[in-house]
Amino acid sequence: MLGTLGFMLIAFVVLGGLGWAFVGAGGGGSGSSGANTKRLAAVTGGAKLEKTKAKNAAVDQAGRRKQILQNLKANEQLARKAKLTIDARIRQAGLNFGLQTFWIGSGVLGVMAMVGGFVLHFPPLACLFMGFIFGLGLPRWMLGFLIKRRIKKFTEEFPNATDIIVRGIKSGLPVMDCLRLIGRESPEPLAAEFRRLVESLGVGFSIDQALEKMYERMPTSEVRFFAIVLSIQQKTGGNLAEALSNLSAVLRARKLMREKIKAMSGEAVASAFIIGSLPPGIMTLVYVTTPGYMRPLFEDSRGHLMLLFSAVWMGTGIFMMRRMINFKI
Repeated sequence: MLGTLGFMLIAFVVLGGLGWAFVGAGGGGSGSSGANTKRLAAVTGGAKLEKTKAKNAAVDQAGRRKQILQNLKANEQLARKAKLTIDARIRQAGLNFGLQTFWIGSGVLGVMAMVGGFVLHFPPLACLFMGFIFGLGLPRWMLGFLIKRRIKKFTEEFPNATDIIVRGIKSGLPVMDCLRLIGRESPEPLAAEFRRLVESLGVGFSIDQALEKMYERMPTSEVRFFAIVLSIQQKTGGNLAEALSNLSAVLRARKLMREKIKAMSGEAVASAFIIGSLPPGIMTLVYVTTPGYMRPLFEDSRGHLMLLFSAVWMGTGIFMMRRMINFKI
């Protein structure tokens, strides 16, 4: 009897434990299932939110990239237009006279060269060639020389100008005050260009229009990057000081790369200069030592034809060597 009661007690305990386990587990499972469902929904919602944020960021980045490409294309068109017009090149050289004065001076110089050739009893063809060179070639070459020299001075000082703007913004100065400070304290031609920029902004031009005019006067990659940074910052916002600081680092790296390429290509430049100067140098020495040997080239029509072909081939060779050693960054 006692064994039967003990067996029943043990069976009751086992069955109660099993029932509690299954029923309690089922009830707790329902609560934990609900919590798990909520947790899963929260995680899924967070993932969807992250995907939405990533998608919006990608859209914003694509929009910025599209904006940059549009600005680059517009600036390239302006650069091509500026290279084709003499009036724009005169402004790029920093000269104050107009297009009419340039053509009058070129014509006078060409006529003077032709008259000088006739006075020295040069052949008529040589006099016409001298008039063409001094009337059209020399003024354009001088204009290009002045433009390159001015752009070089501007490019060397432009990273310092961006650093001034960065330090001014970090210290609390407005951008206009930073631009005025550059116009007062920086060397020429950087100061003159920033003074014109400030004047353009003062008379009502937008920042895009003022920078576009600045790029027409100084068609460099540095000004183009500067215009793109300011334009995008104005339209989309952001940390202007950080953007200009990164731009300054890029400009200094470009300058370092240019100097490195110049040092590495020095041997090729010297070789091209020696090869290009040998034929006219030897011809001059032969003419000085034995004039009779070279006189038929200047007195005979066949000699004139030979000189013409020689000049064409020499010019072609020098142009090709120039293209081979001219590295652009």
